[in-house]
Amino acid sequence: MTLPKDIEVEIEYLPTEHGGRKTPAKTGYRPQFYYDGHDWDGVQTFKEKEWVSPGEKVTAYITFLSPAEHVGKLSPGKAFLVREGNKVVGFGSVVKVIDLESSAEKLSK
Repeated sequence: MTLPKDIEVEIEYLPTEHGGRKTPAKTGYRPQFYYDGHDWDGVQTFKEKEWVSPGEKVTAYITFLSPAEHVGKLSPGKAFLVREGNKVVGFGSVVKVIDLESSAEKLSK
């Protein structure tokens, strides 16, 4: 099953020595995206690779588990943190909104 591409983002993962992950993340990684005071679950699909190591920068697509909650709140340049629980493992920004509205509409039916 192909996941919808709700948004495209640039993410920089923190190096392990600066509090980042100890192991690489694989496409399908599901951390929380923290913005506007809330954590949101989403699945990452890396655009040009399968694995990303701590300290690397990557372009990814995000598929939110609750897309309707994000409609109208995300636009290019919007910054966010990537968290595992309360631990920040990376940061990034939105490059473009792609299928967010149609994902929200499909899930509301």
